[in-house]
Amino acid sequence: MADFETIAKQFVEFYYQAFDSKRENLLPLYREQSMLTFENAPTQGATSIIEKLKVRIHVARTPLVNRKEKTLTFAKSLPFKDVKHQVASVDAQPSSESGGILVLVAGALIVDEEQKPMSYTQAFQLLPDGQGSYFVFNDVFRLVYPAA
Repeated sequence: MADFETIAKQFVEFYYQAFDSKRENLLPLYREQSMLTFENAPTQGATSIIEKLKVRIHVARTPLVNRKEKTLTFAKSLPFKDVKHQVASVDAQPSSESGGILVLVAGALIVDEEQKPMSYTQAFQLLPDGQGSYFVFNDVFRLVYPAA
């Protein structure tokens, strides 16, 4: 079996490539006992996590006002559609005698048309799935804002 640092780096490369292109491809990484906390909002279960990570645009129509119908569009789940992660560092440690791996990622991301990157940190607790691979047991994401 590969060492924990190699596994962590391979995981991070796959995770962000999938997140930035097609988030549905992240589903096999999570299980029903998995938990994601995204900016202080917890979500548990693989399906719920992927629904949280996907961008869904809802269209609502307001009643006719002055003979014009107004359309309101708003996003549910994440507040952005396109994202590009730029990983600056990946730190990993063995986290349990059963083979778990703690992964801490720091980097920047660019969302939608915004040109100014936002700093973020994300921690993953990877656990062996019993079949020679790993799944995400815990996933904690935070934007890092400049100190005032």
